[in-house]
Amino acid sequence: MLLEHFKLAVQPFGVTPDARFLYLSQTHREALASLFYGIEAGRGFTALIAVPGMGKTTLMFQLLGLLMGNAKTAFLFQTLCGPEQFLRALLVDLGIDDGDGDPVRMHAKLNAYLLEESKKGRQVVAVIDEAQNLDERVLELVRMLSNFETPGKKLMHLVLSGQPQLAERLSSEQLTQLRQRISIVARLAPFNTNETREYIEHRLRVAGAPTDQAKAIFSNEACALIAQQSGGIPRNINNLCFNAMSLACALNRRQVEASMVREAISDLDLATIPKLQAPPPLAAWPSHSLSLLNPVPSVTGVWRYRWAVAIAFLICLVLLLAHLVIPPNNRVLAHPAAPAATQSAGSESGAVRTADALSVAQTAQRTAEKESSSSQVAPLTVSRHKRRSRPTRHSSRITLSNETSTSVQPTAASLSDQRLPPKAPGTVDQRPVPFGPVPQREKP
Repeated sequence: MLLEHFKLAVQPFGVTPDARFLYLSQTHREALASLFYGIEAGRGFTALIAVPGMGKTTLMFQLLGLLMGNAKTAFLFQTLCGPEQFLRALLVDLGIDDGDGDPVRMHAKLNAYLLEESKKGRQVVAVIDEAQNLDERVLELVRMLSNFETPGKKLMHLVLSGQPQLAERLSSEQLTQLRQRISIVARLAPFNTNETREYIEHRLRVAGAPTDQAKAIFSNEACALIAQQSGGIPRNINNLCFNAMSLACALNRRQVEASMVREAISDLDLATIPKLQAPPPLAAWPSHSLSLLNPVPSVTGVWRYRWAVAIAFLICLVLLLAHLVIPPNNRVLAHPAAPAATQSAGSESGAVRTADALSVAQTAQRTAEKESSSSQVAPLTVSRHKRRSRPTRHSSRITLSNETSTSVQPTAASLSDQRLPPKAPGTVDQRPVPFGPVPQREKP
């Protein structure tokens, strides 16, 4: 949509290091010339140092493009590695088989390759991008690579490209030998206002805009504001121009004005984004929010609520399984009235037995008195007829035996201890009736 609106062939403010869009400012031109001259002179080591976003990688691609016909080149950008991995990556980029990965054999293969290329009259140039990330051991290996040489010239040329941290590391005492071998150090400076406008117009022309249209897309005020806010760094300029052109396309405007640039600056300003506030500590929440029905709206409160629900569910599950597994006969049921009922039944049965025995004894005593008054001599005979005997209920009852010829009658004195306690005056006699029939006196 943007390309159709401004009638462009490609994206003018891309993010890839395309050498076609390289704008050679004064410092860029000087740095490129210095690096190329160091390689042609066979100096062995050169360095390019600049802040992030200044186009170092794009400049390195331009340099390798200039050397493509007369040298064998390698571009290394994976700098977060060890010495062996770095040497293996170098051999792979040069097209050399690393074999089994043994460092000694890899050094020997690299030496043979450099001698062969030197006989052909071609140089071997290796560019190391983001060199500020190299480990000290890798930097020591880079220094040792410069030892591949003949009495007349260096067999390999190394270019270190990095940020200002690289200069700080090279100035340390541990890397003094490597620093002494670097003969050329190139630098890149930010663009001024004029260079910023020329940079924008240059990229628009490369993207397919005519010269007049390239000058008219951005107003003078817009270019001045971009130069001020970007700090003259090409990467910042690309971001501002892309967002401003996208806004102009959305508004159906053919020219990018200063107001659009201000809005793009506001959109890209990370300081204007509100910071997310951290949740207050647990003690700051009200006490009523700690219940299960109203959990604390935080990570801790949510987890507490979930744990409480899980524990309650497990307890219910265990009780249900226990009810299903334990047989009904082994279950212990609580009946508070059972012991009392048993005790009451036992006391009532004991009272009945005592009353029954006392009634039998009194009847026998009255019968004996009548017989003794009627006949003092005649013995009391027991009927020979068999009487139906009741099963003995308790040891306190008197059992009538058919096997004995005479019946032994208990005396009132013997049963005096088994009598019921005296009843209170005014109470009704509630003595139970004996279960069995009372024995009757036989006629003489």
